[in-house]
Amino acid sequence: MKISEENQLRGGMYALLARLLRSVPDQTLFEQLDAIETATNDNLDKKSSKGQLGQALNVLKLAAKSVDREALEEEYHSLFIGMGRGELVPFGSWYLTGYLMEKPLGVLREDLLRLGFERQEGIHEPEDHAAALCEVMSMLILSEDLNENEALNFFRNHIEPWIDRFYSDLEKAEHACFYRSVGALGAEFNRFEKQYLAMLV
Repeated sequence: MKISEENQLRGGMYALLARLLRSVPDQTLFEQLDAIETATNDNLDKKSSKGQLGQALNVLKLAAKSVDREALEEEYHSLFIGMGRGELVPFGSWYLTGYLMEKPLGVLREDLLRLGFERQEGIHEPEDHAAALCEVMSMLILSEDLNENEALNFFRNHIEPWIDRFYSDLEKAEHACFYRSVGALGAEFNRFEKQYLAMLV
């Protein structure tokens, strides 16, 4: 089955957010961001109820052009790693229960196994990391055998209950500078995604 242009854009946006949240962005990622900006603006901006997704992507692009790379590494470390833990804890279990490695993670692992996803070697973080969930959504959407119901259920069960709070916290985080624009993009895309998925029901 041919992947629609809309799903290519959705899958690409999830992949972009995953990469931004997984590790410190590098030059290659910034070049890719610069290359996709216009197409994403033209296609997704019209489908956002307030037309803000394209604007959020533009803000991220501008932030990427002006960021100091050494400062960005320090920012990422302060936000997500820290001494013991970062300012934010980007895991579903944390947002849903206040603890890591709780029941939501167990349910997620069962669903991932059922969907055919296996934990990759070298990855030590729990599977409910925001980046990992975005990666799964990207792969589900970009699959030639896409099952819209599977993608919808995965989003509603493992992302929708908490991700808005995470993006909001990221926008307001004390140590965030560049990552405020990432939080804003995530929030706008999640708003678009909820509206898109609601049309499938």
